[in-house]
Amino acid sequence: MSTKSRQYLFGTQIKMSAERAKEARKEADKLACEAWNYRMLGYKGPAQPSPTIGDAINAGFLYLEVRCLGCDTNQTVALDIIRRARTTPVHQLERYMRCKDCSQMRGYAYKRSQLVALRPTKISADHPASYWWPGER
Repeated sequence: MSTKSRQYLFGTQIKMSAERAKEARKEADKLACEAWNYRMLGYKGPAQPSPTIGDAINAGFLYLEVRCLGCDTNQTVALDIIRRARTTPVHQLERYMRCKDCSQMRGYAYKRSQLVALRPTKISADHPASYWWPGER
């Protein structure tokens, strides 16, 4: 007489629990990113604490909207190409953001920028810039 293996007895339960935990982490990351966006809307500035880059990517917010204070343009930065650790908080990226147009015009790296929000899509005609801060344009 043989006994059934633990894999056979508990394998399905282990897989289902791992899947539920993965979905719960994704939902928690999404809620954290949305809360940070609303704090940015309310305070109009770098709200801390902010979610990490890894949390934002896990939640589906793949882009960071940044506004240049020199030329008042909004641009999106893809979070998956940023060369920082995934554990870096999003608000720490503000000091590294540069406006390409202002830098070329001035002849040096122009770094005055402001974080606006985490976005699931890039800025386009269907998804305009700074819809988080209505009334400023």
